Amino acid sequence: MRFAEKTIILKDGRTCILKPPAPEMAEEMVGILKRVAAETPFLSRYPDEVDATPEGEKEFLAGSLESTDSALVIAIVDGKIAGHAGVYGSRVRRKTRHRCTMGISLLEEYWGLGIGTAVIGYLGELGKQLGYEQMELIMVAENERAGALYRKCGFAECGRQYRGMKFDDGTYHDEILMVKML
Repeated sequence: MRFAEKTIILKDGRTCILKPPAPEMAEEMVGILKRVAAETPFLSRYPDEVDATPEGEKEFLAGSLESTDSALVIAIVDGKIAGHAGVYGSRVRRKTRHRCTMGISLLEEYWGLGIGTAVIGYLGELGKQLGYEQMELIMVAENERAGALYRKCGFAECGRQYRGMKFDDGTYHDEILMVKML
């Protein structure tokens, strides 16, 4: 999906630009995917499971610009990608066309600056433009920081997947399902 850039002022006074990622950013995006996966255990994959290549990512990003059921957003601070997010839907079945899934990840150095709140708000706007009525997400139960952010942004817990994740250290973690009406 192509959409207008949005500029926000961060809590530290810097400017952040929210915009769709361009295919030319593919190599930087692959690096961000790996880096973010290494900074937190709460994402769905480990850094060694990021199998994106610059060529494949370039193709993916180009396709995302033409998508009619999803939107990708990157946050740019000081000319660098601070994080990325997206809404993804499935237009395959009429019974679930009203729902989209949201995902977000920010580099740790940009946590607490207001980017997450702004991005989630913008994803809600984009989701509405795409015709969705509700936005859903899954989070690891122990990720209290993310849970507080999601609740602040209007999400409510609607279910739990017991032992939904198993970390490499052998520990199990519940996944919390959350939903927000758009």
